[in-house]
Amino acid sequence: MPSKRMERNYLNSVKKQFEYYKVLGEKTFAQLQEEDLFWQYNEETNSIAIIVNHLSGNMKSRWTDFLTTDGEKEWRNRDLEFESVIKSKTELVQKWNDGWTCLFEALNSINESNFDCEILIRSQTHSIIEAVNRQMMHYAYHIGQIIFIGRIIKRETWKSLSIPKGQSNEFNMMKFAKGKHSGHFTDELK
Repeated sequence: MPSKRMERNYLNSVKKQFEYYKVLGEKTFAQLQEEDLFWQYNEETNSIAIIVNHLSGNMKSRWTDFLTTDGEKEWRNRDLEFESVIKSKTELVQKWNDGWTCLFEALNSINESNFDCEILIRSQTHSIIEAVNRQMMHYAYHIGQIIFIGRIIKRETWKSLSIPKGQSNEFNMMKFAKGKHSGHFTDELK
């Protein structure tokens, strides 16, 4: 059984991780033209817009009434999430933000009194840690896809979201010269 301090540390850590992945997606969107968001390699692959639509649908389903209802809501239409329903960058950003807002509100509702609740996802029980970790890995997977698609589209004009190729030594020297830092993951993106 985790201590209250461990619970707080865990929740703070996952919030930072989710924020990091959200920023990675947004930094990818910022490099792309509106039409790029709808590009598909072929008919069998997903565009960035389709991935965002799926992420938003998943987030709303999993995080709405997170502590009290099954994470697979009856109103969710998962198959429709993989259709080209988003038609503009404005709509994409709105769906993206709606999903993340739902996620962060749910995370902020977790506290000492409910940390030991069991969470249901498709009728399977999860601890809060298991449910949160499951979603974090799922979102990291899809955000990695978004970044990869962005890199394919931008090719040589892509601006790295982490350490640019061939610059690891310079990056490490800069980091070690600064000494110990806050450990906040988004520091790596500056």
